[in-house]
Amino acid sequence: MARKKKKNIVLENIRIEDYAAEGRSIARVDGKVIFVEQVVPGDVVDIRLGKNKKDWAEGHPIAFKSYSAERTEPFCTHFGVCGGCQWQMLPYEKQLQYKHQQVKDNLQRIGKVPLPEIQSILGAAKTRRYRNKIEYTFGTELFMPKEQFNTLKEQGINPHEYGKQGVAGFHAKGFWDKIVDIHTCHLQEEPTNAIRLAVKAFAKEHDYSFYDLRQHTGFLRTMQVRLCETGELMVNLVMGEDDPEKREKILNHLQAQFPQITTLLYTINTKRNDSLHDLEPVAWYGPGYVTEQLDQYRFKIGPKSFFQTNTAQANELYRVTREFAELTGNETLYDLYCGTGSIGIFCSQKAGKVIGVEVIEAAIEDAKENAALNGLEKTHFYAGDVIDICSDAFFEQHGRPDVIVTDPPRAGMHEKLVQKINEMAAPIVVYVSCNPATQARDLALLNEKYEVTKIQPVDMFPHTLHIENVVQLKLRP
Repeated sequence: MARKKKKNIVLENIRIEDYAAEGRSIARVDGKVIFVEQVVPGDVVDIRLGKNKKDWAEGHPIAFKSYSAERTEPFCTHFGVCGGCQWQMLPYEKQLQYKHQQVKDNLQRIGKVPLPEIQSILGAAKTRRYRNKIEYTFGTELFMPKEQFNTLKEQGINPHEYGKQGVAGFHAKGFWDKIVDIHTCHLQEEPTNAIRLAVKAFAKEHDYSFYDLRQHTGFLRTMQVRLCETGELMVNLVMGEDDPEKREKILNHLQAQFPQITTLLYTINTKRNDSLHDLEPVAWYGPGYVTEQLDQYRFKIGPKSFFQTNTAQANELYRVTREFAELTGNETLYDLYCGTGSIGIFCSQKAGKVIGVEVIEAAIEDAKENAALNGLEKTHFYAGDVIDICSDAFFEQHGRPDVIVTDPPRAGMHEKLVQKINEMAAPIVVYVSCNPATQARDLALLNEKYEVTKIQPVDMFPHTLHIENVVQLKLRP
């Protein structure tokens, strides 16, 4: 049954049938597929439609008539308000099941290439406090759920004025200017929450301004906390004003209250965006970096370095990658999108030579440092576009690849790079992906020369909709 209200279509008593992908589930009404957020299979809900096409529509629940037996109680008090950890209402076993299905559906429907049986997804042993890095935002606009907003109005309090206060947490989903004020986040081990709350309390006590995202004014802006498996702890406090007196007071306070911080930095950011790539963090205390460990290898991580944010599962992801590479000790391995060199270094013991290529020069400098840190002489890193670097002259100097590992961003590989890989004709390609949909698209193009021989999904981010997938391809005879 459907009714119209203010030009919105509401579907009543709709049973959610199945999981779709990207955190959405499916209902079917009169032959039309409805993609619904914030629900799980088995829920019965009233749905307000958004996009509404002939064969499909998108919607969100406005009332739950009954809950699925598959649901479990979320462990975080911020669930449903904070935009993170969207799947806390699902038991972890169900999350893994749906993620495995997402990989299968994407590879079959988009890739449309012959596939071997997909290996069972590798779940995380640790499903809470698994992140080594978190970034917090300070702001002046408190995000309030509709219920809290309405309650304040009923009490005669202006919600807009009430919401203008110093807050510390995460951007609210769908709002660039509002911050969810976080008390306890379960994504990172302590002292992450204690540090954030201490900075917030000190700023309020000393009347330090919080950053106004609309006006681009204010002192306290963002903060990155990185906690390594080695126990090293890095904090980078980002300030919107260059005020030496304020800076000294708050950093001295942090250093005194949290002696476990091994390196404390600050960054002055007066730009209109939060990106650090064109800024220079300053080490206030400690060496200005931390050291993390993967397998037997150590990695130096600065405040601007990229590193997998789940160290334990990165070990699993890279172990699978190394196994799929089938190295015997003599091969020349090309590590494309090598970043700071972590995959190539992880695979180096069993390779004859590792050639890493990455377009970001700063990442290549980090990769060279990491290779030196581990005493490696068989790894060589080059900054630039793979399409330009991997020429016949380059192959003549370094050798053609026996194995190619590619780990592109969510957008996948550029079509010209896929063509280049087909031309390079390495016997084995290992494709590591954080987006099975774009991976499937690229596999269809690689099908010209390669067949898919192994598939291994890995869950790097429990309670979220994200999934990593590793595919082995072998050159057709």
